[in-house]
Amino acid sequence: MTIIITTERLQLRTLTTDDAAFYLALVNDPSFIENIRDKGIRTLDEARTDIINGPMTSQEKIGFSLYMVERKEDAQPIGLCGLIKRETLKNVDIGYALLPQFTGQGYAKEAASATLEYANKHLRITKLAGITSPENSASNKLLQSLGFQLEAVVVLEGESRDTNLYGYKF
Repeated sequence: MTIIITTERLQLRTLTTDDAAFYLALVNDPSFIENIRDKGIRTLDEARTDIINGPMTSQEKIGFSLYMVERKEDAQPIGLCGLIKRETLKNVDIGYALLPQFTGQGYAKEAASATLEYANKHLRITKLAGITSPENSASNKLLQSLGFQLEAVVVLEGESRDTNLYGYKF
């Protein structure tokens, strides 16, 4: 486990298989399923496998991934935030998800803002994407407040619903 980003209230660190219980709870939260997607992960073993094949492999191979977002004060895991390189998108995209009890407190904006800065200053990324479902008003508002511009409404490969595609240029 490596701390990648720190902010006033949060730290973002690499995921490990020890995070499987939290990950399982997050990806099965009804708001995650509704606003992001149902990943079909139902057991701790499936969660561990997804962490290994997703964030851990991404971090090792390309130097960035989704990170565990924890409160500094008590190391309480509250969600995920980071960068994802998807086959279906031209640019790296920012991703985030918090458990519902931690929304509405500015944590997502704090983590996402720090992730933008990290992407530009440390990874030298010049353009990012952001994707949300059109109905996810909180996420759409967050991306816009960070300076993302809506570029198109698309249907991503392998998906059947509309997705708002945002862009951010440094």
